[in-house]
Amino acid sequence: MAISDLPLEALVHALHSGAIPGVAGDALFLRARPGVALRTVQGLKLRCEQSFRPAFDALHREGYDVELQRDAGAQSPLVLGLPPRQKEETRALLARMVASCAPGGRIVASVANDEGARSVEKDLAQLTGLGGSITKHHCRVFWSPALTGQHNVELATQWTQLDRARPILGGKFKSRPGVFAWDRVDAASQLLVEALPTTLRGSAADLGAGWGFLSDALLQRCAGITALDLFEAESRALELARENMAPHAARVALDFHWHDVVGGLPKKFDVIVSNPPFHALGRGDRPDIGRRFIETAASALNRNGQLWLVANKHLPYEAALTSRFADVRAVAEGGGFKVIAATGARA
Repeated sequence: MAISDLPLEALVHALHSGAIPGVAGDALFLRARPGVALRTVQGLKLRCEQSFRPAFDALHREGYDVELQRDAGAQSPLVLGLPPRQKEETRALLARMVASCAPGGRIVASVANDEGARSVEKDLAQLTGLGGSITKHHCRVFWSPALTGQHNVELATQWTQLDRARPILGGKFKSRPGVFAWDRVDAASQLLVEALPTTLRGSAADLGAGWGFLSDALLQRCAGITALDLFEAESRALELARENMAPHAARVALDFHWHDVVGGLPKKFDVIVSNPPFHALGRGDRPDIGRRFIETAASALNRNGQLWLVANKHLPYEAALTSRFADVRAVAEGGGFKVIAATGARA
């Protein structure tokens, strides 16, 4: 499925426009995303960083130099970024872009108008001053002046801390801005937890585990679960899940996978629970992702294995479920969500 990425397209347009000085040679691209537009970039040697596994894998397949996390001390004369929606996470990214910029270099960001472009542009102006901006594809691309130490150092230091992990929910868990439902219990996951039978047992998997709420609740509720694998595409969330699940390690065999579930699973399970994502990097409804989660779960369940799934009521998953499972039943509904249990997976 071809998905338009307007902030990426606008960024590439700005790089080609001649409006930004010094667009040549080495460039560091934070939150890099693949796309047709990126393949047209010329005159830049891109070093990419991406913590979201599907985007990381796509960049790697296309031959880009990509890492999960670049050396914190590495600097480049040009630093590109695609800031996310969450304000604290975005401010932390801007501060990191400044820290990654070599003396005399520039940072360049691109944001969709309906995702807070004006606000992020003002943040950059406050942090470094504004070197210029252009609009394209309903996005704003803006950049700093040549940075020679004149940026607001105190503000950069403050913003660097904004997306650090911190206690949430009375200190029971740790989370950080930018991961899904970072500071609360997601209502869909809560509905699923309340519907789970206490009799579930054997080996289990949580597909799209996030920071670990559903996995923790599954183990709290079901004493018969003896092993649990957490699959999560966002590395920033997976590291939180690893810490949040540590209290269960003495009783249950735990394994953590930075993994794109769409590509399948490496082994079989007796139980699979999932609150699948229906966005890719936050851009538009993607029910195809949830359908692929269902297909992956069906292929990864042992005989008599059970899938317990929660989704928005409007998402059309029933056809995918009935095509891959002999028994599909609605278990609970509320708050705009539905919980479905499925057994009898078909090959």
